[in-house]
Amino acid sequence: MSETPGMPDPQGTVADAVAGNWVDRYAPAWSRPYLRLSRADRPIGTWLLLIPCLWGIALAAMSDGFRAWDLWLALSCGVGAFVMRGAGCTWNDIADRDIDAQVARTRSRPIPSGQVSVRGALVWMVLQALAGAAILLSYNSLAIALGAASLGLVAIYPFAKRFTWWPQVFLGLAFNWGALLAFAAHAGTVTVGAVALYAAGIVWTLYYDTIYAHQDKEDDALIGVKSTARLFADRSRQWLWGFMAATVLLMALAVVLTPLHGVWAPLVALAGVWAMGWHMVWQMRRLDLDDPASCRAGFLANRDAGLIAALFLAVAALV
Repeated sequence: MSETPGMPDPQGTVADAVAGNWVDRYAPAWSRPYLRLSRADRPIGTWLLLIPCLWGIALAAMSDGFRAWDLWLALSCGVGAFVMRGAGCTWNDIADRDIDAQVARTRSRPIPSGQVSVRGALVWMVLQALAGAAILLSYNSLAIALGAASLGLVAIYPFAKRFTWWPQVFLGLAFNWGALLAFAAHAGTVTVGAVALYAAGIVWTLYYDTIYAHQDKEDDALIGVKSTARLFADRSRQWLWGFMAATVLLMALAVVLTPLHGVWAPLVALAGVWAMGWHMVWQMRRLDLDDPASCRAGFLANRDAGLIAALFLAVAALV
């Protein structure tokens, strides 16, 4: 007999994880609950945390070119995104354990399903945060300070849905901080262009996380959890189109405000912004906000949208 959707699986798998993911197939049995707690079986969050970092590196390099240091910066941001996303998700699940137990999609997560204790989760969170700190300490002093400042945003986010209809703003503030941090790690400063890039990332997060929140809108309404999906309701598509336009305009502004070397750099960079925008248009044309599967697919598609922009920005720094 098949499992009831959203109920804890005897094997410990999580309801919204991709079937046959590497954690379920290859990770040692003792490590699986902790890797699931870190969402290692669902890598989209790591991508969405890393992509603004890649934007920041490329935008900074468009002024003075890439350096050998930037290879370490990109690789370390990748590892840092993995461990800090894991630490953030662990903290989120600790804070949300009672809410998660009431939502079909999340009640199979390690804490509400009993696979990991709260104490074990706290220890795991600290270990991941220490790994992230070790990476951060290899950067310059401004980047280190920015990294430390982000902890307040990470701490607040899980509680935002309890006191505001706009928890996605807090997620955007936290998830896109890497654009500022990585820019500072390359350039040693934060410019107005970097701030515009950060703002573009925040609005982009409002776009994709509103889509994501539509998966849970019925459960959220029953238990009183706030989100932009519930706030916008039948007007969500209009808001999503607005967020999409604002993302493209702010990212284009970031390019315009950044002193660029070469003649072709701004054209290539703006082409990348345009291409990202068209990918988001493609998402919107396929999106059905009343179908959780369509919402999940639309949310996941934003990895490719963000990587398109990152690729064009990197090429712009090379021409």
